[in-house]
Amino acid sequence: MAGDRGFIIGVDLDGVVADFYGYIREVAAEWLGVDLSELTTEVSWGMPEWGLRTDDYRALHRFAVTQRRLFSAVAPIAGAPQSLRRLSDEDARIRIITHRLLIPYFHRIAVQQTVEWLDHHAVPYWDLCFMKDKGDVGADIYIEDSPGNIAGLRAVGKTAIVFTNSTNRRLPDGDGRANTWDEAERLIRNDYYSWRTERDLPLPPQPGVSPPPPR
Repeated sequence: MAGDRGFIIGVDLDGVVADFYGYIREVAAEWLGVDLSELTTEVSWGMPEWGLRTDDYRALHRFAVTQRRLFSAVAPIAGAPQSLRRLSDEDARIRIITHRLLIPYFHRIAVQQTVEWLDHHAVPYWDLCFMKDKGDVGADIYIEDSPGNIAGLRAVGKTAIVFTNSTNRRLPDGDGRANTWDEAERLIRNDYYSWRTERDLPLPPQPGVSPPPPR
């Protein structure tokens, strides 16, 4: 538990806050020279459903970041910035944890685009962590879409909410599943309010409002 550091929400970006699969599909249609309608929206990690092998995906990913500004141009998932702002206003601490440093030698571009995107969409955060092993980053609750990350977090006793997309539909709900950010916000807030209650801390008077100071 975070203790006197406050309640920390570990938030993944791609597929959770940023509509990664929606934008990479557009770039992939250009890269492959096919009509967008030919690329299914029901994909797994690496998008083999589009005929991509591992090396193909890495080349596409590099092109998307360096030539199509993937991490700057991607749209936010509906409601994500607003939900995170409300939770932050309630004194929850947002810790962004993302594995965007996938391919060597353009980390500066990936980091710069990420920071610009977060600021542009007014996504609040206390910390920004670029890590593959997300369990190594302390948080009280995580929201993730990657089946591998969710399984890894749960295996070490972490609470991990599944944010639904085509990559994780068959994953057990476990600690909870959110199909929208309204649902995610409710699940996170339930844990957060329980955390505050256990510590005799006052609750916010309503969503998006700071709690009164402890007596």
